[in-house]
Amino acid sequence: MAKVLEGLYYSESHEFVKVEGDFGFIGVTDYAQNALGEVVYVDMPEVDDDVEAGEEFGAIESVKAASDLIAPVSGKVVEVNEALDDEPGLINQDAFANWIIKVELADSSEINNLMDAEAYKAFCAKEE
Repeated sequence: MAKVLEGLYYSESHEFVKVEGDFGFIGVTDYAQNALGEVVYVDMPEVDDDVEAGEEFGAIESVKAASDLIAPVSGKVVEVNEALDDEPGLINQDAFANWIIKVELADSSEINNLMDAEAYKAFCAKEE
């Protein structure tokens, strides 16, 4: 079973959001990195770009496949994880520690549309 952390919010497209105050750290889940295999490239937006919940904000590529990154919440990008430019495989080492973008949340109520850890575990179990 893939690792699922309590206190985060999860989307059906296997992104997570870690909310801290007015900000959300967005990345892919452990389940997603397991499914992808060895990550070789992460395409990220620029700082000051806006992302919309449910819309593509980048892509993640592995030796097996490429997958769009879908924003679980809306907001303005305030930081990108530049370490992933040089070492995309950090996502395989610890998907939750190696978030992809940090956004200033446009509407914090959007997290109510996402799954908590228990719901996400059940969702992943159905996908397997």
